[in-house]
Parts: sequence; C-alpha cells; structure tokens
Amino acid sequence: MPDAVVIGAGPNGLVAANLLADAGWSVTVLEEQDEAGGAVRHDRGVDPAFVSDLFSSFYPLAAASPIVAGLRLEEHGLRWSHAPHVLAHPLSDGGCAVLDRDIEVTAGSLDAFAPGDGDAWRRLHDVWQRIRGDVLSALFTPFPPVRAGVRFAMRLRGAGGLRLARSLLLPVRRLGEEEFRGQGGRLLLAGNALHADLAPEAAGSGGFGWLMSMLGQTYGFPVPVGGAGALTEALTRRLLARGGVLRCGRRVDEIVVRHGRAVGVRTADGETYGARRAVLADVSVPALYGRLVRPEHLPGQVLEDLRRFQWDFATFKVDWALDGPVPWRAEQAARAGTVHLADGVDELTRFAAQIAMRQVPDRPFALFGQMTTSDPSRSPRGTESAWAYTHVPLDVGSDAGDEGLTGAWDDKEQQIMADRVECQVERFAPGFRALIRARRVLAPPTLQSMNANLHQGAINGGTTSLHQQLVFRPLPGTGRPETPVTGLYLASAGAHPGGGVHGACGANAARAALRRRIPPGRAGAQRVLARRDRTGRRR
Repeated sequence: MPDAVVIGAGPNGLVAANLLADAGWSVTVLEEQDEAGGAVRHDRGVDPAFVSDLFSSFYPLAAASPIVAGLRLEEHGLRWSHAPHVLAHPLSDGGCAVLDRDIEVTAGSLDAFAPGDGDAWRRLHDVWQRIRGDVLSALFTPFPPVRAGVRFAMRLRGAGGLRLARSLLLPVRRLGEEEFRGQGGRLLLAGNALHADLAPEAAGSGGFGWLMSMLGQTYGFPVPVGGAGALTEALTRRLLARGGVLRCGRRVDEIVVRHGRAVGVRTADGETYGARRAVLADVSVPALYGRLVRPEHLPGQVLEDLRRFQWDFATFKVDWALDGPVPWRAEQAARAGTVHLADGVDELTRFAAQIAMRQVPDRPFALFGQMTTSDPSRSPRGTESAWAYTHVPLDVGSDAGDEGLTGAWDDKEQQIMADRVECQVERFAPGFRALIRARRVLAPPTLQSMNANLHQGAINGGTTSLHQQLVFRPLPGTGRPETPVTGLYLASAGAHPGGGVHGACGANAARAALRRRIPPGRAGAQRVLARRDRTGRRR
C-alpha cells in the first residue's frame, strides 16, 4: 500500500506526486486516459509530419514558477524554445501591437500607435519589477499567503499603495484607457485578459491582463521543444526515477472514506488502491464533490455551495498543418508565437457580450498559435504547425451568426464553426485558407472526452472572476487544498491559484499532506484496504 494515491496525471498531479516522492513517500498515480499529461500533451494526429499540441501550448506561468524551477526538469530532458516575438495583436488596417522580451521592442511598437505610450508601458513594467517577487510568491503559495502577503503589502505601499491596488482591480478597458493614448497598449492588456474568461468590462480583468502581459515581457511565452508532452515526459521520468508508480487507463470511480478519513480509491474495474497517508485529487471540483466522494461524507453546505460553482467559458479549437507561413497583413505578426485576433477592444467586448448572452459568437476572438515559429522541430522547414482556439457558451441559447448553430456540436456544426474561425484568421491574413494541408476540429465535447477535467473545454478549472478566487476558490470559505474529508486534498486547477501550468495547485496539496501526520488511533482504518478486494488482489 503506498503512502499516497494521486488521482490524475495532469501537471498538477505529477508535480504533487514528485514532491511527495522527494519527501520519501511512496506514491501511486492513477490516470483515466491511456497516457499521462492531462491538458499537456501532443500528437501527430493532424498530419504525420506535424507535431500538434492537443490542449495547452505556451507556458509563461511554468517559466515563472519557482515550483517548476525547483524540480530541475532540464535534468530530465526538458528544453524550452521561444518565438522571436512573444505575442502580436494585429489589426485589419495593418497596425500591430507587439509584446517582446526586449522592452524597447514592445515600447517602440506602442509608440507607433501613440507617441508616449512606450513610456507608459515602461512605467507599468517598473511597477512589476518592484513587486514581481512578492506577487509571484503570493500567487504560488496557499491562500492566505501570510508571509508573501505581508511583504506584498509593504511593497505595494512603496509602489503607489491604494492607487496601484485600484488599478489592478479595474476592468481592463478602463485600465487601458487610463494608461495609454493609443490602441496598442490597450490591445495587449485586453487580449491577455481574455486568456481567462474575463470580459474587458469585468472587475479585476485589468490586473489579470497586466499580470499576463508582464509575465510575457519578463519570461516570454516559451514552449517545450518537441511538443507540449515533453513537459509531461520530464515530470514522469523524474517521478519514476524516485520510485513513483504511474498507472494509466485507471478511471477512479470512488474515494473510499472510513471514519471521516480518505483511505484509498476504487477504480471502474473494481480494483481498490489503499493509501496510508493521503489521497490527492487532480480532478475538477464538481467531480470531486459531486461524484467521487459520497454525499454522506460531506457537509451539507459544501453540497449547497457546489450548486453555485461556476465553470469558465467552453472552448472550441482547430489545429492546422499549413504548407507555408501564415500570410499576415501585419508583417510583425509573422514573428510572434501567439497572435490575438480581434479588430480592437470593442470587438473583444462584443465577443464577450455574445457569450454572456449564450450566443455562439459570429466573429470569434481567436488565440492563434504559430508552433513552428516557436519551435522549428514541430514541422518540416517552410511549413507551419498552427492552431487557434476561441470560446463559446457552455450552454448555447442561440447563434449570433446566421448558420443556426445550437451547441449540439455534431460534425456539421463543428465544420461550420471551424470555417468561422478560419474566416476570422483570413481577415488578418488574406490567403490563409489556401495554405491548409489538413485540419482537425476539437469541439467542446471532444475536449472533455480527452480530459474529463475540461468540462465542455473549460480550461481554467472554474471561472477566473473575482467571486470564485482567493478565499472563494473553489467554494466560499476555502481557498486551500484541504477538504472536509481528512487526508483528502484538492490538487487541481479548481483550487487556488487556479488555471495555468505552474504546478502550484499540486504543490500546495502535497505540502498540506506532508504537514499532517496520521493520528496513531487511525492505523486500523488505514489497514482496512490492505485486505483482499473483490478481484482477489491486494493493494
């Protein structure tokens, strides 16, 4: 019987397992899919000559994370690669805002929209430089981040105090208007805010857009050489080298609770895996409290709060194998790894409003990834492995376009929506569609079938809005990985600090488990699952 069972071999589950193994615990990781990685995987399913990331691709949070850095994954084969530019936001008139790791390049791009906006960007960057360490410490530690929070409060006072706090809570539209005269800086902030489900008018979207922009400015948006799954492979190799066990194709159907303590799990094939000390769940919040733990083991308030849990937007993704580079009207976009496609902040607002009204957007804001530009190993020379994703409502009420999309996402609707995404790309890159060698559509139900944590393709483990962050994440009054069941810890993006590949959710859960010792009187309960299960095997 291992000391810990980890449910789910996504990045958070693998980080948690690695940290437990580092502490000398025996660990077994159970993964429902046939391969590890969760939302960090790649394949060659679009074209055999092209590597395509299935879900996530760019990892600024991993680059900034002290947790990931502490694992020294480069010793296990991980290498990072960067595109020449971090990000571009072109406009249909040929203008283009550029985010580059060289701040002078970024500033020069913004000055082209309005003289002086480059200096405004430098001022925002100066604030970031003063408080970066404390922001990242607060972000990557359990809530409340007491030590980091005290340091951050002191730094905040020196960096403008309440005025800065006000700026970070502003809607990103307002923050952009206050800081920049032209569109360029506003586009960078607002496009980055929409990496989450934050509309330009949402409170706190300014702070999120600023954070993502500054992460890009400092760390870039790097990609693993060879494909997203190279990050998973490094985490897996590290775990196995420390004696950890990984079993794929094992769907966990129940967390077994005895006397108020999690003592193991039961899989869909009837096997039982005991856990001496802890069970860590890299699963969604609704799956944990609505399926894996029986209701009688949970307080009524948790079940009541679960009814109010809010997912983030659903996701619709298209992968392409292209016969040549994307023919961007704005040539700066050709050197960017990530390209934001919306013709101004007003179009971003229009897009978010349509989703809020449960309409499938007719002009979808698209995040476009140029993977060969970022990592030349992804496809043959002179070609491009590319993708774009956009968001759609979780529950479709109507279609803002005229094709009558209903959210059934059958093959016909998938092809219509993929065409709509391609038309959006074509607005900024005339001739794009003529380069398509092959494409693959990953609609919301498909994404969920490939990773159960991605409910309808919701990629952040729950909304990023303020009402489900900090002490409200995942449910009011929590904010930490501990659950109402002793020895059970939430290790997924549903926990603070939320979505993104940074490992903090898994690390926080592992550290919480390590801090808690098993009371001597519980030893008998821990031995229950060492008995033979229904299959006659011991766990």
